[in-house]
Amino acid sequence: MNDFQTIADRVEIEALRGEFTDAVMMRDRPRLASLFTPDGVLRMPDVPAEFVGREEIRAGGERLQSQWDFFVQTTHPGTILLDGDTATGRAYLQELARTLDGRQGLNYAVYHDRYRRTAQGWRFAERVYEVRYLDTSPLAGTAPHAAPGSGTDPSDTTATPAPAASFADPASAERLERVAAALRAGGFAAEILDDAAAARTRVKDLIPEGAGVLTGASETLRLSGIDADINAGGRYDAIRPRVLAIDRATGADEIRKLLAGPEFVVNSVAAVTETGSLVLASGSGSQLPANAGGAAHAVWVVGAQKVVPDLSTALRRVEEHALPLENARAQAVYGMPSAVNRLLILNAEPHPGRGTVLLLREAIGY
Repeated sequence: MNDFQTIADRVEIEALRGEFTDAVMMRDRPRLASLFTPDGVLRMPDVPAEFVGREEIRAGGERLQSQWDFFVQTTHPGTILLDGDTATGRAYLQELARTLDGRQGLNYAVYHDRYRRTAQGWRFAERVYEVRYLDTSPLAGTAPHAAPGSGTDPSDTTATPAPAASFADPASAERLERVAAALRAGGFAAEILDDAAAARTRVKDLIPEGAGVLTGASETLRLSGIDADINAGGRYDAIRPRVLAIDRATGADEIRKLLAGPEFVVNSVAAVTETGSLVLASGSGSQLPANAGGAAHAVWVVGAQKVVPDLSTALRRVEEHALPLENARAQAVYGMPSAVNRLLILNAEPHPGRGTVLLLREAIGY
């Protein structure tokens, strides 16, 4: 390898490490995942967390970043040792962070890297995160969340609508209680649970073994493990695997009937209002009939960040927050964009006891 190629490789690998930090800071999870090889691994033993493959890295990044109040990462150049189409190296970083549950601190850490040359350029084959110093003393500074006119200060009468970033912040305990009360007044059963693990257990309590269950296409269900419990656990008559096994060209009528009237539907929502409405969005509309009333029973698992004041804000959340994230996922997984072609708004449940809303105190999903 000539000297020019060596210099070019080192510059590209350094740019790759800078791109990683930028994607983290900008919370651009699809871009973050694209910096790894398809079988790339991100290991963080001190968190602890480990993600294998681009989809796990994207989803895992979303789960971790949903817990942040603020996060700042500064990366400093380290070593790069080239070996043909592979390389190893280290990068050094300083981080400041505070999570929504109040954990905070300063740390200094090292990324131990393996790189691989691909048709798209150098990519991470593996990043291993090692904390070398951690100080959990209270941070003296703040993140400027509520500047005048930002829409985050309720006393500011000149405020413009809240930016999309605010749609990722979990609702307070008081707001969750208001939502639960409004849902109950509308005929829904509503429960407030600590986290996704509690919801996973509660879903098993609510749905008897052997029941026919349809799951919606939901990141909340996937990240929580509920989707795998239902569709791969063997406990239920899972509808979605049956639908996927049917030939679309010859079995369209059978697919439509299976999706429209299952015994149970389990899903999430794009937004829930403090006035007690649930808002679901879909590209195809195939999952909406069961949620609207076709299923005998419905369970919706809802992260705390999906709470909004009213329906107009709920529709903004769909367009400004949920759609861009789903569009990025669809492009990465299916190679095609998503769209909000169907909207379902549930203002009340006319058959009390049919629908149960599990409100989580943590943020999860879109």
